Amino acid sequence: MFGRSKAITFQPYGRQRSRGRFPRWLLLLLSGMIIGVGGVLFVQERYMAPRLSPEASAQLDSALRQAEAARLRLVGELADVSKQLETAKIDRRTLADDLVASRATVERLRGDVASVVESLPSDPRSGIVQVRAARFTAKGGVLDYDVVLTRERATDKAMAGVMRLVVVGDSAQRTEASATLKPVALSMGSRDIVRGSLPLPEGFRPHRTTIQILDRADGSVLGMRVLMVRQ
Repeated sequence: MFGRSKAITFQPYGRQRSRGRFPRWLLLLLSGMIIGVGGVLFVQERYMAPRLSPEASAQLDSALRQAEAARLRLVGELADVSKQLETAKIDRRTLADDLVASRATVERLRGDVASVVESLPSDPRSGIVQVRAARFTAKGGVLDYDVVLTRERATDKAMAGVMRLVVVGDSAQRTEASATLKPVALSMGSRDIVRGSLPLPEGFRPHRTTIQILDRADGSVLGMRVLMVRQ
């Protein structure tokens, strides 16, 4: 009546999927991962700096270490220079203080010298230039001299002149003789102490010296005095 019957298999959990096919969700996941990785690689290649090779990375690391070492060295050198600069500043302040003290000492000595000179006896001849005192020492064929001069009506402007020494004594032949020594150029203020030495004639032994102050060589005599020579 109904023909031949066909067996029907009961599937309690629904229709079974065909074997040998990937699930759809897994395909979507793998596709997304592939697209993401590709996007990252594309961005790196297109917009980011190129990746360094191991050799380039090693060179960069070495360069960074050298730069850091150079920076530390420069920091040390800067500290040394700063220390030297501070020391120089201290030395400069010290020198400035010493200069002020030296100037004060010079001014004090000038005052002392002025006081001593003013206490010396006046030149008996009272010329324009007075020979207030002098000391002569003859030794080894040389005449050493220290002569103290003052000016009357002295001004701030120095006065040029010449000091000429005429010595009288015994010659090499033991006879009395005189000798005129080399003139000494002067630039005289209100008071001056003239020091130096002049050669004597060979074998000459001076006994006294005439000091002549001239306005120029072979010029007018501004002051004169005769003093003894110490042997």
